[in-house]
Amino acid sequence: MITAKITSKGQITLPKKIREKLGVHPGEELGFEEQDNLIVIRKVVTESPFDKWVGKLKHLQGQRSDDLVREARGHDNVG
Repeated sequence: MITAKITSKGQITLPKKIREKLGVHPGEELGFEEQDNLIVIRKVVTESPFDKWVGKLKHLQGQRSDDLVREARGHDNVG
């Protein structure tokens, strides 16, 4: 069991192994939820992991998906 001490202000320092397992970094948020008499701690994800991809394929706008797949697979454009 990994433990942490509570300060007089009710604060704790998350042990490194727990921070790494949760994938949290300074400034990020954690959520606390009670489930079956246990407290579950989760990293709060405020944005979609897909947000970073928005607009990345804008240069392909207007092209047919069939043509893009055919090109990616290396097939000739012989129809």
